Amino acid sequence: MSLVVDHSVSALWLLPQSRPAGIAYAESVLDELGLVSAWVPASWTLDTANLVVRAESDGVVSAARARAFVELLGRLDLHIDEATALHGLGRTLDLARRYGISAHDAAYLELAMREQFALATLNGALAEAARAAGVRRFEREPD
Repeated sequence: MSLVVDHSVSALWLLPQSRPAGIAYAESVLDELGLVSAWVPASWTLDTANLVVRAESDGVVSAARARAFVELLGRLDLHIDEATALHGLGRTLDLARRYGISAHDAAYLELAMREQFALATLNGALAEAARAAGVRRFEREPD
């Protein structure tokens, strides 16, 4: 099994204090990635780099903490979807329009639909669009 991991989830691996209610979900996704591979649209790398730079420059995380986060990402079975841009002005744009979400969010939905992967997200609008599109949302197992 593979998952599409939304930035709303992976961002909490660096900044859990930014959304305390999502920590358990983000940790369950991270735990699952020990068993399955993760996929992200190509834009995720820039979003993640921007998150790191902003968190460091705002003094929210130390350079050492940021480095540990980047090293963690490097240890995961994480795949960058190189076809993201090919669908940007086609299917991704159509999904954004249909579900009233940003094109950025639609890239995660498009990837999950194209590859028939579950979607791990804490983004409410994206989760609702995924449900409407028939994409399964990753749900953590009960404790």
